[in-house]
Amino acid sequence: MPYIKPEIRNNLEPEISQLVNKIVSEAQKDDPKTDFVGILNYVFTTVALKTTKKLFGQMRYWLIASLTGLFHNIADEFYRRLGASYENKQIEKSGDIEVYQDF
Repeated sequence: MPYIKPEIRNNLEPEISQLVNKIVSEAQKDDPKTDFVGILNYVFTTVALKTTKKLFGQMRYWLIASLTGLFHNIADEFYRRLGASYENKQIEKSGDIEVYQDF
């Protein structure tokens, strides 16, 4: 989780809210169930690359490794915080796959 200072969050929040509204608006033009994922992918990739270019000017291996790690960590933390608890609720609701008990 990106635990950054509250003042940094507060400084970024207005633009993030505006961007969210634009993403929702674009996704609703066609099929939000599918389009929003592509839009988010584009936005996050573009923000990461433009920020890297502006800060460092060129791509280097350590930046590739750092950004790859960043995206992996985002996915892992997202799943840990939301996906796992959702899956656990579904197991309670529908029952587990019995073969898991063998392991």
